[in-house]
Amino acid sequence: MIEQQRPAGYSPRLHNHDLGPVPQTWNWYNIFAFWMSDVHSVGGYVFAASLFALGLASWQVLIALLVGICIIQAIANLVARPSQMAAVPYPVICRLAFGVFGANIPAVIRGLIAVAWYGIQTYLASSALIIVVLRFFPGMASLHEVTFLGLSYLGWFGFLSLWFVQALVFWWGMEAIRRFIDFAGPAVYAVMFVLAAWIVWRAGWDNISFTLAEKELSGWAAFGQVIVAIALVVSYFSGPTLNFGDFSRYCRSMQDVRRGNFWGLPVNFLAFSLVTVVIVSGTLPIFGAMIHDPIATVARIDNTTAVLLGAFTFVTATIGINIVANFVSPAFDFANVAPSRISWRAGGMIAAVASVFITPWNLFNNPEVIHYTLDVLAAFIGPLFGILLVDFYLVQKQTIDVDALFDDSPNGRYWYRNGVNWLAVQALVPAALIGLCFTFVPWFQPIANFAWFTGCFLGGAFFYALSRFAPRSASATGQEAASLG
Repeated sequence: MIEQQRPAGYSPRLHNHDLGPVPQTWNWYNIFAFWMSDVHSVGGYVFAASLFALGLASWQVLIALLVGICIIQAIANLVARPSQMAAVPYPVICRLAFGVFGANIPAVIRGLIAVAWYGIQTYLASSALIIVVLRFFPGMASLHEVTFLGLSYLGWFGFLSLWFVQALVFWWGMEAIRRFIDFAGPAVYAVMFVLAAWIVWRAGWDNISFTLAEKELSGWAAFGQVIVAIALVVSYFSGPTLNFGDFSRYCRSMQDVRRGNFWGLPVNFLAFSLVTVVIVSGTLPIFGAMIHDPIATVARIDNTTAVLLGAFTFVTATIGINIVANFVSPAFDFANVAPSRISWRAGGMIAAVASVFITPWNLFNNPEVIHYTLDVLAAFIGPLFGILLVDFYLVQKQTIDVDALFDDSPNGRYWYRNGVNWLAVQALVPAALIGLCFTFVPWFQPIANFAWFTGCFLGGAFFYALSRFAPRSASATGQEAASLG
């Protein structure tokens, strides 16, 4: 792709073709497909099934799902607006609150989270794929016994194969990614409905239960689990929601965004969850064990075509979520660090290569390490939501000076002090530290699942209070900017 000419006044330290405003051509279906790709994966399948195993009645689970996903829908609409207005991605929007260079703090945090999850999701998808490979080629089991850096030779083959396919889709650009996710989400639904119909046919409707727990809770215990389920739903979707602006920037209007979010979140997630619990519940009478991995379920079907089609579809779905949630984000985030040297594609490949070097299989197979690594990073997500939303809606009053987002002169509106708004940093650090206490201090374990909510509230409250004591006009120099409203 030929680099477009940089607009006059845009600093090469802040702008490249990928970070600047783009043509807005996406409609509501593209956002709907984005959420389908985010939900329709092996991880989403297992997560949805786990909610029905909390000991709640089916109607209680549905209430928790609906409340949690509606919270995410509301947040996604709020996060989407600034990027849709300015047609720029998440790390560029972070410049409003953190400053033109301080934005690298929230960008790198989100990028590191994405790299860790990108590697883990690729590993999980490859592990599931190997189950099917061994069914058709049992002689390859010997390659599953010899390891290198903690992963078998067969495991390396599966991991690198999926790694290459994902990198290939990504390298073709955002238009190719849009087409891929437009296909992936509906394809999974087609296979899910067929699989559910087969499960019901084999097990009989009387053997299908919408409660997967061994014991059903009641009273206050059930109420507490409903609240926990709501918190889990919000936490599960918090990562891709934080950088949702990476995709809403391409939308024609906020009406398209809101419509896509409605169909992609409450409607889609509830439908997917119901189909999931039907399939998982039916595996018990059919196979004699409750199977939570959809590819493992498909692998037990005594039909070669069905196994290949099912495995291909679920692996495709996992590739879809990995690209939209864990590939696009670090591509923009790392490009934001040095726009003149790192393009969007280069940023994505940095993330992809890093995902191999962290050996995600070792990370995933060591619960203590993954707990510390991911939970430490996740402690920053809630506060970032709070700071960014409070800044845009309460401090900035929903105004953006697009040109100033790429202005690194001391007179720029978002220059603050040396390119960093230290008020945002001062709000982020204590809110994240409190979140870490909730996560790692045993005394706070009962409320550990609510770390996102407390972090979001504290980050936003700290930032708003600091902004009131040190008004933005005192922090930022430069002329008044023309604004988008």
